[in-house]
Amino acid sequence: MKKVSVIVPVYAAEKYIADAVQSVLAQSYKNFEIILVDDGTPDASIEVCQQFIDSRIKIIHQNNRGASAARNNGIRHAQGEYIAFLDADDTWVPEKLEKHINHLEKSPNVGVSFSYCAFVDEIGKPLGIYNATEYKVITPGAILCRNPIVSPSCLVTRREVLEEIKFQQEYNGIVEDCYFDENLRQSEDAECWFRICVRTNWKLEVVPELLATYRLHSIGNSANLLKTLESWDQFIAQAQLYAPAVVAEWEKPAMAYTLRYLARKAVTMSDGSMAINLSHRALMTHWRILIEEPRRTLVTLTAAYALWFLPQPFYTQLQLIGLKVIGASQKRRIQNQAKNQASETIVV
Repeated sequence: MKKVSVIVPVYAAEKYIADAVQSVLAQSYKNFEIILVDDGTPDASIEVCQQFIDSRIKIIHQNNRGASAARNNGIRHAQGEYIAFLDADDTWVPEKLEKHINHLEKSPNVGVSFSYCAFVDEIGKPLGIYNATEYKVITPGAILCRNPIVSPSCLVTRREVLEEIKFQQEYNGIVEDCYFDENLRQSEDAECWFRICVRTNWKLEVVPELLATYRLHSIGNSANLLKTLESWDQFIAQAQLYAPAVVAEWEKPAMAYTLRYLARKAVTMSDGSMAINLSHRALMTHWRILIEEPRRTLVTLTAAYALWFLPQPFYTQLQLIGLKVIGASQKRRIQNQAKNQASETIVV
């Protein structure tokens, strides 16, 4: 059994970290190490971690530099042939590692195996919605437009994949091997997956099952949405340096899909004005979004205008019904993909 290094950045996660660590210890696949990277956390997160007595757990410390630096540090300390990431406020189902390792072992051309996840709220309550991509194999355009791998917690990768995209950055006079770009603070994950797509021959492929939970936190206010958009612009500028042709082909649709995504975020924040503004910008940037994904685009527009015009109690009831319908549709899509993949495996 090949070893898996599970890298967990730890910062201000005192309320969640025990559940995250326990979900790894409960894995059916037992040959792993857990590398907890203390990113200068100001709370008692590390004290919570120290209560676990297991020789597979390692704790390393660094000054606060962000999640990307913590992941890079963890990779440099990793001894496994496979690398997995888990955010400190997320969890895994017990079969996650086993399913990904089986997938990778049976698929020599696949470098990154990722799963779907179920969204939960800040206290861990299931929201009844999921991420489900229509892509079996991920392309650069898919990452730019939709980023189907919504969280590092969803994937397991071969170590050699990360070595192929490795670069060096200087920090305090020391040159370090890096895998995630530490200059990006909100789009660093998508940039890493994109770099794997365009700079290696490895496939990124989905295991169409709900193998992780992803905690949704409040993103605050409209200023945070604009910061997210700024981070996306930085990602595109960075990607242009090593994949100019791909970025040129996908830049406008990618921006439109990003604006639509932020419009949905504005809806969840009950900011109707911002949601309408972002939706209109998406259409002006790339109007074909209406043809390419009519249902999602129209649902976003409808939600934005409903939030703006309808009384709040009525809108809240309408939103609950909408989420139930969307969640049921997502789950059916995941189940159908799983059945189709199982049928393909039997045929092969």
